[in-house]
Amino acid sequence: MKSSSRRSFLACSAMAAAAAIPRFYVQTSDKSGQRLPVVGSGVHTYECVHDWLTPPDGLVWGDTHGLAQDEQGRIYVAHTVNKSSMRGESVVIYDADGRFVSAFGEEFRGGAHGLSLRREADGEFLYHCDINRCKIVKTTLDGKTVWSHGYPREDAAYAERPIDFVPTNVAFAPNGDFYVGDGYGSHHLLRFSLSGKFLNEIGRPGHGDGEFDTPHGLWVDQRGKEPVLLVADRGNRRVQTFTLSGTHIRTIKDDAHLRMPCHFHVQGDWMVCPDLDSQVCILDREHKVVAQLGDGQAANGTVGSRRKQSRAEFTPGQFITPHAAIFLRDGNILVAEWLPIGRITLLRRV
Repeated sequence: MKSSSRRSFLACSAMAAAAAIPRFYVQTSDKSGQRLPVVGSGVHTYECVHDWLTPPDGLVWGDTHGLAQDEQGRIYVAHTVNKSSMRGESVVIYDADGRFVSAFGEEFRGGAHGLSLRREADGEFLYHCDINRCKIVKTTLDGKTVWSHGYPREDAAYAERPIDFVPTNVAFAPNGDFYVGDGYGSHHLLRFSLSGKFLNEIGRPGHGDGEFDTPHGLWVDQRGKEPVLLVADRGNRRVQTFTLSGTHIRTIKDDAHLRMPCHFHVQGDWMVCPDLDSQVCILDREHKVVAQLGDGQAANGTVGSRRKQSRAEFTPGQFITPHAAIFLRDGNILVAEWLPIGRITLLRRV
């Protein structure tokens, strides 16, 4: 989370959570006898395994910002790298069982943020949003740069005068187009072709329908009759939907259950949404919150106020600042948090 945006978010007081959706919290034991918290209820019940992924020797987590999984089951973690780290790789790769495989991306140190993976005609590729160098970079799965794009001079809003451009996340359309949210810059949303050609802008900065304040995360949702573009309009504490060409469809505002949505990922009927304000949400096909997992709002206070705490001070079974979340191929959920010492939590289905 970029510091300029961070100040405005930290000024927002935490909102009281409604009790309409059950958020049960019980304890269970793993094979070692350690007690692990369980969050959620019904079909959305998960055992909470904090620090399921840890960095290799010599590498220290920075803010853990992005997650992805490829067709082979390998898991990719994007992090900013802690200042104390002896190593500088910002993308760390694990196998499906959580064992370290390799790492790359020293050039992203300090800026690794959004991380998205797409299957294309000639293979799988990673799309990185670098908030330090202010660019989008497409690489192979082992980190070789294929394409990159910096300041979008093609867009009239950016060409008219110098304004900030700090891309945060990418989403992919079925026809090959992709969308980039300028979440930490000037709050525009840009559309590109598969080849990287600028096509058009969607929406504009503001607080009305079709306007954005930190379009942080994006997803093309294909669960309905027609695909729609979802935007995690985080600064406005809401989600918006658009046609793939950019026409506004709907604004979803639910302060009790959806506070500061960060991003999205879909598996089957369900969508997971990491919420920077202390929780991970599950949304149905109508984009209604049906589960709030690991809700730590009552203990956390103002968003980001616990960032200086040590791991020993974290509350088991509760999230602090979820920033990315994905369904793994086995149906479990992996969560990365915006914390300067990082944290990767596995929500394992019970």
